Amino acid sequence: MVNEATLIIEKELPTDFTVANATAISKGAVLAMTDPLTAILSSGRRDTVAGILAEEKVASDGRTKMPVYRGGIFKGTLSGSATVGDPLSTESGSLNQLRSAVADIGSNLSGSRIIGIAMETGADGDTILFELRPTGWGVT
Repeated sequence: MVNEATLIIEKELPTDFTVANATAISKGAVLAMTDPLTAILSSGRRDTVAGILAEEKVASDGRTKMPVYRGGIFKGTLSGSATVGDPLSTESGSLNQLRSAVADIGSNLSGSRIIGIAMETGADGDTILFELRPTGWGVT
């Protein structure tokens, strides 16, 4: 896969989430929550963010619990531009890419769709630092 997030500063330990045994998921992939503590590969900005996968998941390896980061400082790739301090969401149709959620706030974007906060300003295709905050603190 491409555009996986890279852990820069571990601020908290990952939490075990249930994943499908038959599915392969790359380390650093953005995951969507489908049920309490159950995650799948994110497909876009309307997903409820679970976090970022901490280890590679090999298809059909027998593992159904995988560690998922829900906090920390990461590097991620932008789709479009973002300004430092912007809330970020995942980009629809662009696997593991981030986008500024500023234009969506107050319309169709809820706090559960926020993956984190931009810690750098960047343009389309740039890799920036962001703080992983899948709860969308303060964003409604």
